[in-house]
Amino acid sequence: MDILFWIIHNRYEVNMKMRKISAIILIIFLPLFILLKTIEVNTFNKGFYLKSYEKYGVLEVTGRNIDELDRVTIKLLEYIKDESGEEVLKPFFNEREIKHMEDVKILFKYGFNLKKISFVLTLFGIIFLINQNVPRLGRIIFYGPFIWWGAILMLFLLSTMNFNRYFTYFHLIFFDNDLWILNPDTDLLIQMLPEEFFISIFKRIVLSFIIIMSIIQLIGNMLMKKGRDKNEGITDF
Repeated sequence: MDILFWIIHNRYEVNMKMRKISAIILIIFLPLFILLKTIEVNTFNKGFYLKSYEKYGVLEVTGRNIDELDRVTIKLLEYIKDESGEEVLKPFFNEREIKHMEDVKILFKYGFNLKKISFVLTLFGIIFLINQNVPRLGRIIFYGPFIWWGAILMLFLLSTMNFNRYFTYFHLIFFDNDLWILNPDTDLLIQMLPEEFFISIFKRIVLSFIIIMSIIQLIGNMLMKKGRDKNEGITDF
């Protein structure tokens, strides 16, 4: 009997620890996956680039028509996605620009890997908690993202007040050189992607993240309600 009790007690403790680990995983990695996915979707939306070229006067600044900029954009995005080498950039960009794009490509590579890891961990957490307790899963995906809401909204407010400052901080944190400092009079890369472009895509990413996380939290609330209704039904019975 003592051995049986020990096995049951030990299994219960392991189960409780796994619940806590799964909850922490979902709180951290579910929103992180959504954020990285929204960055990826918006970054590789070629149509958004073409619209921004017309909106921000890129055609006039670069002296190129929309078809030429379309071809450059395709090559640029192919390079970042690691579908081609730096030779596709040489007809359009100078050495400094290409070196900076090498750094950008590495940064995106880390982002792609982190997104995959986040997806696997999120999937593990969801599957484990579904098998354990669906209402608990609902509570986690409803309340957990509120931690992220504060950080995202604060970052958004700060960036709208002085985007250039925080955009500079971003480059200082993620790049160990000054290759990102380009000349708008001579460098095509910054002519194609002025500050207004980055402000616009940043807002799109934040908005996409907010919408998707709101939907996820709504699902979480529905799962909690379903659990309460089920418990009430059992009590009445």
